[in-house]
Amino acid sequence: MYTLSAFLDKSRAGTQISPKEGWQVYSSAQDPDGRCICTVVAPEQNLCSRDAKSRQLRQLLEKVQNMSQSIEVLNLRTQRDFQYVLKMETQMKGLKAKFRQIEDDRKTLMTKHFQELKEKMDELLPLIPVLEQYKTDAKLITQFKEEIRNLFAVLTGIQEEIGAYDYEELHQRVLSLETRLRDCMKKLTCGKLLKITGPITIKTSGTRFGAWMTDPLASEKNNRVWYMDSYTNNKIVREYKSIADFVSGAESRTYNLPFKWAGTNHVVYNGSLYFNKYQSNIIIKYSFDTGRVLAQRSLEYAGFQNVYPYTWGGFSDIDLMADEIGLWAVYATNQNAGNIVVSQLNQDTLEVMKSWSTGYPKRSAGESFMICGTLYVTNSHLTGAKVYYSYSTKTSTYEYTDIPFHNQYFHISMLDYNARDRALYAWNNGHQVLFNVTLFHIIKTEDDT
Repeated sequence: MYTLSAFLDKSRAGTQISPKEGWQVYSSAQDPDGRCICTVVAPEQNLCSRDAKSRQLRQLLEKVQNMSQSIEVLNLRTQRDFQYVLKMETQMKGLKAKFRQIEDDRKTLMTKHFQELKEKMDELLPLIPVLEQYKTDAKLITQFKEEIRNLFAVLTGIQEEIGAYDYEELHQRVLSLETRLRDCMKKLTCGKLLKITGPITIKTSGTRFGAWMTDPLASEKNNRVWYMDSYTNNKIVREYKSIADFVSGAESRTYNLPFKWAGTNHVVYNGSLYFNKYQSNIIIKYSFDTGRVLAQRSLEYAGFQNVYPYTWGGFSDIDLMADEIGLWAVYATNQNAGNIVVSQLNQDTLEVMKSWSTGYPKRSAGESFMICGTLYVTNSHLTGAKVYYSYSTKTSTYEYTDIPFHNQYFHISMLDYNARDRALYAWNNGHQVLFNVTLFHIIKTEDDT
């Protein structure tokens, strides 16, 4: 059965920049208050390092295997030498008979037998180093046998100790490690975007333009997917209970919205759908649970109906998004000369809580998304697109960036960050895909809590 984490894990297995075991400091610095700021890459949550006993057992097993191979070589060599000794034994018996014959007829056969004796002695000379090596190998075999007996005793002890843990106890240890890892991950606060990898293609469906999403505030067991095809002239939202159902096309429910939407820049946040009402700058909050509009509000001065869209058009004037901080609207106004405005919204009333005016032209942006209160803007929706500009609402400052990503299907009409999954959801020319993101994290110390 497919899950979202399975798709993300698959991607990370292929594009991981960190070791699979252990934590690794990526970089570190110190902030003005003297706190240590560092970035780390966490290990995959479903792995746990082997304990010392397991490593010791593996090393001993490797040693025994190597010794067994050495003994096999020595055994073959000893067998070869033994055959050679048997052959020499036959020659030595014949030599002994010759000596007796020489004694019997010392005078007449002296010359002939002396020559034969010399030839036999020449044949026996190579036997001397063979016998020496045979003696050495015999000593080594004795030593190996003693070491194997000692190792066997150690292995037996380790096996008995490891065998003391039954399955349930090991399972509880794994669950405990996973809990500790989750607690550690919770200490990772907002981070700065460093890298985008992927994409993973989840499904191919719909037109060239559309949106698909999950709720970043949903529980771990709630993996519902919402699907909104096309950028206009549509009111139907399709719901799937899981990524697996989405892939197989098993719809769980459909919603007929009271208004048509404009663009593809919708967001599901805390159980409600936020979208731009067609031919207006009105934002709608629609509850999936009640099937009713909970709030609607005009986004003052915001351009609409392709006045300030992204580079691909499609009534993408108003982009609604969410991150770790809350709900946001990204748009442009005449008052800001068509440049991007970022507004933080009250999720209940849709009231603008605060706005930031940037200097980046909305019509020059391919797409944008928020991570930890920072807006990231791409320079195109086509091949070669990259994250080119960022604006921090915390410091009201901007910087030009150079973070490439693979636009696999050549045309992106939706790109949104999901804080729960720490991934980018994208609609890529009729393909629903996911990108993984790598963030520079600040680790909270106990003094900060």
